[in-house]
Amino acid sequence: MANLKLTGIEKTYGGTVNVLKDINLEIEQGELIVFVGPSGCGKSTLLRMIAGLEKITGGTLEIDGQVVNDVPPAQRGIAMVFQSYALYPHMTVRDNMSFALKLAKKSKAEIDEAVMRAAKMLQLEDYLDRLPKALSGGQRQRVAIGRSLVRDPKVYLFDEPLSNLDAALRVATRIEIAQLKEQMPDRTMIYVTHDQVEAMTLATRIVVLANKGIAQVGSPLDLYERPNSEFVAQFIGSPSMNLLPGEVIATGAQTRVRLERGGEVLSHYPTRDEDMGLKVNVGVRPEDMVETDGEAYVYAGKVDFTEALGEVTLLYLQPENSHDPIIAKLPGIHRDTRGTEVKLGVAPEKVHLFANGVSLLYR
Repeated sequence: MANLKLTGIEKTYGGTVNVLKDINLEIEQGELIVFVGPSGCGKSTLLRMIAGLEKITGGTLEIDGQVVNDVPPAQRGIAMVFQSYALYPHMTVRDNMSFALKLAKKSKAEIDEAVMRAAKMLQLEDYLDRLPKALSGGQRQRVAIGRSLVRDPKVYLFDEPLSNLDAALRVATRIEIAQLKEQMPDRTMIYVTHDQVEAMTLATRIVVLANKGIAQVGSPLDLYERPNSEFVAQFIGSPSMNLLPGEVIATGAQTRVRLERGGEVLSHYPTRDEDMGLKVNVGVRPEDMVETDGEAYVYAGKVDFTEALGEVTLLYLQPENSHDPIIAKLPGIHRDTRGTEVKLGVAPEKVHLFANGVSLLYR
């Protein structure tokens, strides 16, 4: 239903506090774009600027080729689902969902059809005559989503819609949102979250925000498998990617690195002749680490702590002179590993290399 183009978008408060700068992004019709980033990075502010609830300080925002910087929110063809449900407590589900259409003076037949269509999509038919206080948190969030659906907007905006739900409801409602998107493949959606699972499972593309700008844009697996920086590598994925300092000792189509704490590791990342001796950080995701008895290992040490989660066991090893533990995520149950010495290896195709915070693939 809509394409969006953000060109040089900036947001400044009071003329001095710069929150966002030089945001350039194109969103195609039918995409589900997820904004993620650390607290305070400006993801909700950017969403509110798209909605028209925050004034754009610099740059242009286009929807279907029309610059909408100064277009009022109600005329942008956008519907927004907020973190809080923001339902009218004295109105039934039916009245909450139909309120905007009544203000737009739609006919009763149009309103009834739109409400029933949305209620069916969200499995709310049996709750239309209830008040919000008689609903669970997940049902209230579905009503808030339904209130947006009935307006049939060009763009749907979601501002951390699941953050107020408990863990089980978050999973159920996340699945419902994914199924809803499948029923509306041509609708454009922008979703803000701090939850990586939501981002990885819902997004067509993820936009990682940091340092007042965009750190990287790509599909969930692109960002997971080919992060362009240490920041993205550690932000995407849980537990975070392990980083171990080392030095390049062989260059070419494959690169060999000698690690500071002993051991050598081979990476499929290519390097140039002039990279010999380059100081790098070797990045390894916890789930890519395996126990090994060989000479090729990325880390050797004593297990300080374990977390047995059933399907996996997390091993924590604490390097000297470092606050960040090395974490290995091993499949299955590993009993009596605390206090034992282990060697952890990794396949060359799973080894990432970073110099000065930047992936060697993106230099």
